[in-house]
Amino acid sequence: MRRRLAIAAAAVALALPLSVAGVNLAFAEALFGDTFDDGNANGWSRSGGSWSVVSGAFRQSSTGANARALAGTTSWTDYTVSARVTPIAFGSTARTVGVAARVQSSSNYYALVLTGGGSVQLQRISGGSATSLGSAALGVTTGTTYTVSLRVVGGLLSGAVNGATLVQATDSAFVAGRVGLVASYASAGFDDVTVDTAAGPGPDPTTPPTTPPPTGTCRVSGSPSGFAAVNAWGQATTTGGAGGATVAVDTAAELLAAIGTSGPLTVCVHGTIAVPAGMHNVTSDKSIVGVGGTAGITGGGFNIGGPVSDATSPPADAVHNVIIQNLSFRNASDDSINVQMFAHHVWIDHSDLAQGYDGLIDVKRGSSYVTVSWNHTHHHTKNMLLGHDDANGAQDVGRLKVSYHHNWFDATPQRNPRVRFGEPVHVYNNYFFYNTDTGVACQADAGCVVEGNYYENVEEPVTNAYAGPRGRCVARSNFFGGESGAAECSGSVQEPSAYYAYTLDNASAVKALVTAGAGVGKV
Repeated sequence: MRRRLAIAAAAVALALPLSVAGVNLAFAEALFGDTFDDGNANGWSRSGGSWSVVSGAFRQSSTGANARALAGTTSWTDYTVSARVTPIAFGSTARTVGVAARVQSSSNYYALVLTGGGSVQLQRISGGSATSLGSAALGVTTGTTYTVSLRVVGGLLSGAVNGATLVQATDSAFVAGRVGLVASYASAGFDDVTVDTAAGPGPDPTTPPTTPPPTGTCRVSGSPSGFAAVNAWGQATTTGGAGGATVAVDTAAELLAAIGTSGPLTVCVHGTIAVPAGMHNVTSDKSIVGVGGTAGITGGGFNIGGPVSDATSPPADAVHNVIIQNLSFRNASDDSINVQMFAHHVWIDHSDLAQGYDGLIDVKRGSSYVTVSWNHTHHHTKNMLLGHDDANGAQDVGRLKVSYHHNWFDATPQRNPRVRFGEPVHVYNNYFFYNTDTGVACQADAGCVVEGNYYENVEEPVTNAYAGPRGRCVARSNFFGGESGAAECSGSVQEPSAYYAYTLDNASAVKALVTAGAGVGKV
């Protein structure tokens, strides 16, 4: 019943104040989310077709029916419903798959659909008959996954695919209703369904924050604590590009050339840079620092680590000593930041990450000595993964040592983080807000110490029995507020204090500390 808090607590979320410690929360009002990772589609009512959960996705396999699956409540009015939609078979150009909003019944709703004829179409379905309110050409290919988003605010309707708004219309036929997944005589897979209230006076989550840039020069602020500061694997601590040159970049070509250069270098990012899709390699001894509060990248992400292989021990040239600080990440085509293949001594700090395709910050394949601190993550479902697979113990056991502290996990339903094999994984002094599936999930013999965190309206704050093989976890000195559940932990774990000294903030003070200090423009 993990997903059900998203609906049952919707009224609680809508009643929350729009600011906390002076930080606007209008963009953080999540109504619903479902990733189907638990193997079921409880809470969805189905009409027509043949629906089942297959490999963590909700699949409609029939091409002989007008199929719909509905969830949510009839009182929802202004919101955005999004899902990853993979067309499997159309059969004819007129057939469609997509998402629905303001569903009043199985024959009355708005829909944003992909068509077999190669277009995206905004529709009003009334009495079962479809009326096109707007359309745009789009190369639709079966087997390809598209992020489809339908936004309804008053009489304004807009549809986006992969983050780009393609169709808009005005219509007042339906003012409230549930959400749906629709497949009209076509088969498709659906995943990562989210429903957020329409943006109010807060920032648009698709664009980086616009905090006025502070004065001063481009430099790394402070130094890491936690595992990134531990002397191990031939590296005393994490210093990034210290001792090397400094270069300013404001184009994709300049940025990608700089992060791929050999030797120590501090890369100063000015403004938001649109990079090509994909994850772009970062070499050792780099500091990538945003200047002011408006620096970031969109369209792609960073890969810290070598190409994937089955090696079970770190190579001599494993990527190491990398700092990412004060950057916003939006609309990554894969992971926003990916750390892999025995990369070590990585510090990701004071950044703002939202609306990526896969993970916002993933650490996997034997990487270790990583600190993730003072980041604000939001408007994304699968937040942070530590260890990518239950069968990857040969690379991961004894590694994946990561510290997560003073991060704001803001209405990110799951993977906050989801952990496999790493020990100890230290999750302390973070603010977890309205995570509708899980906070920390410690699995596959991982060992997690979870302490001094502030949980507000989190269904399962910390668990070692989420899915797959169990892990071990110790939960202590945490604050559980609002509709939060209780910690579900068992087993013994290595103490982080055996590796580094740290000072634990009082959990009751963490919400104010983190909302005031996490994210860009705060260093």
